[in-house]
Amino acid sequence: MIAFFGMGLLGSNFVHALRRRGEDVRVWSRTSAKAAALEAVGARPYSDPAEAARGAARVHLTLTDDAVVDAVLEQARAGLSPETVIVDHSTTTTHGALERIARWRERGITYVHAPVFMGPQNARESTGIMMISGPRSIVDPLRTALAPMTGKLVDLGERPDAATAFKLLGNLFLICMTAGLADMLALAKALHVPAAEAAGLFEQFNPGVTIPARIKRMTEAAFADPSWELTMARKDARLMLEAAAAAGVQFAALPGIAARMDAAIAEGHGAKDWTVIAKDAVT
Repeated sequence: MIAFFGMGLLGSNFVHALRRRGEDVRVWSRTSAKAAALEAVGARPYSDPAEAARGAARVHLTLTDDAVVDAVLEQARAGLSPETVIVDHSTTTTHGALERIARWRERGITYVHAPVFMGPQNARESTGIMMISGPRSIVDPLRTALAPMTGKLVDLGERPDAATAFKLLGNLFLICMTAGLADMLALAKALHVPAAEAAGLFEQFNPGVTIPARIKRMTEAAFADPSWELTMARKDARLMLEAAAAAGVQFAALPGIAARMDAAIAEGHGAKDWTVIAKDAVT
């Protein structure tokens, strides 16, 4: 039997998939109606997380942050036993994950952080990526149970908070990528290009293929042989900022990027590849 806490979009769709595979699932949510709605697919709703967790082989969590995870687990504590494994899919801090690992280990209970890259539909279809890390004695026995939840279980090694860290790394990239798209559409507006037409750029231009070479240049600090000089990239940023200002359009990300470019130019890096803006992170 499995207990699942947190019946938001991700958690509820995980439960749909678990029930479809015939798993016996108890559910609890801070919004009781969300748990009750899953009775229709055969999950058993509970009003008390401790009672939901009692006798469970695993307790899964999809909650908002460290504070909520800690609060809910304390509520569930009376129902947890040394045979129960806590599997937390929430996005949290690394220090919060490490503190929970230590705290629950002292109480004789295994806690493992296994965040995911997936949306609600992925959870329902069991497609996506789940990450896990930690001692082999914890990770290995969980593989069979966790892999079917996403289709891909990525083991990041012994470091207990590695999965936590990589989840934040991935989400940061997604946030910045989305801000970049928002800025592109803002510039399109300033240049009188309809948004749908601007989006058509990606039918011909795939910037994703440049990521491996770009990150390699950054991690190796190979800035001396530029493919795009920082001063030229900054010039282009100026043109974009000027166009937006003239049209009364605001950017989400570009002003901060331009400021970082200016700082790197002031440090004497103007003739280097523009990826030199990452130098403080890699040197």
